[in-house]
Amino acid sequence: MPWLPQDAPRHTHKADTPHLCRLWSEVANEVLGETGDEGRAVRAANAVVARERRRSEKDFHGKSEGGLDRES
Repeated sequence: MPWLPQDAPRHTHKADTPHLCRLWSEVANEVLGETGDEGRAVRAANAVVARERRRSEKDFHGKSEGGLDRES
């Protein structure tokens, strides 16, 4: 049974927006389809959501890698 975006918060607290929930379910379902391994699918989806969340926070706060302000 495929995962739905509503399932994401049950697997990771980082899926705290509709976008991240959709992303989580897309990745989880894709990996499940490729591997048949639910654990691997959840881990992959969690990793992608965590990476996307860090990227979004970095963009929002105007910080570059390492926490330094971007040069104008």
